[in-house]
Amino acid sequence: MTTLTVTARGQVTFRKDVLQHLGIKPGERIELDLLPDGRGVLKAARRTGTIAGFVGLLAGRAKKVASIEEINAATAQGWAGRE
Repeated sequence: MTTLTVTARGQVTFRKDVLQHLGIKPGERIELDLLPDGRGVLKAARRTGTIAGFVGLLAGRAKKVASIEEINAATAQGWAGRE
């Protein structure tokens, strides 16, 4: 069991081995689920992506602009490895 110390400001510093075990890197967030019996469960907060975020990620990176017909044809093929 790992014991952590709470500062006067109510802050806790996690040791490097604890963060590595949780898979948390600097700058990432931690989720804390508070349980009714006074316990808590910590886990790495994983971002949930949205389609808008995905499209925004790709914005300006495509070299070819597809027509709606080309998009529909690609969708119909199910992107099953066909170019």
